[in-house]
Amino acid sequence: MGMSQKTRNIKLICSDIDGTLVPDGTSEINKEVFDVILALKEKGIIFAAASGRQYESIRNLFERIANDIIIISENGNLVMCRGEVMARTEILKEDVQDIKKRIDAIENCQLLLSGVKTTYIRRADRELYRLMKEGYHYDITLVDDFDEVDDTIIKMSLFQKDGRAEEVAGEEFMDYWSVHPRISAVCAGKEWIDLFDKDGNKGNAVEQIQKIMGIKVSETMVFGDNLNDIEMLHRAEYSYAVGNAREEVQREANYIADTNVNDGVLKELKKLLAELD
Repeated sequence: MGMSQKTRNIKLICSDIDGTLVPDGTSEINKEVFDVILALKEKGIIFAAASGRQYESIRNLFERIANDIIIISENGNLVMCRGEVMARTEILKEDVQDIKKRIDAIENCQLLLSGVKTTYIRRADRELYRLMKEGYHYDITLVDDFDEVDDTIIKMSLFQKDGRAEEVAGEEFMDYWSVHPRISAVCAGKEWIDLFDKDGNKGNAVEQIQKIMGIKVSETMVFGDNLNDIEMLHRAEYSYAVGNAREEVQREANYIADTNVNDGVLKELKKLLAELD
């Protein structure tokens, strides 16, 4: 889908990372993305990288331009700009225990805790540790038991290595959180279900940035591929699903970009940049 040229007044661009900018669980990003983001910045357009990943993982991925962008990490639960916190949420201790108990009751699943300081994985979960360390380049603290953790928890994630997270977790698990007063549970990829405070999603993070910087929905462009991107798409007039996005996400988006492996986001950013020249 296209649009007429010379009609957009974009001031903010937000893009999901895994499945949108890069293949899931990799650190391979087309370096031309950095050049285009910097060129857009010179035109007065802010770029925000949005992901379920931890802050350090995103910062490492965008290391060359990390101080030139806003980083929306942990599914919108921590928003950082040049090392300073713009917004954050947290999970109450009683809810941390409830989530832990319910995930531990599900076979063939592992649990990851995201704190403000770092990410926590049980020492026994070596496969999950290797994925997060080698694939996502996370900063990780290994613990024997999560009760050892002394940190503010902002997100908890169920990991299912076979890519059947929703199926294995089951309807009862998802239904429980759908009516919970404080916690949301959302699919963040085939292997992942993320749980966090109901105020902590990418859409609310984008809204906070818009409020702080005086940017309108009509001046915002967003890219995503998965269910945890839908709230973010609703905060932008120029909302794009990449071609490999889930059908539910494509239905919610106003436009469709090329797939992630075909640099769909980069192509749209270059089109925008060409309009501005």
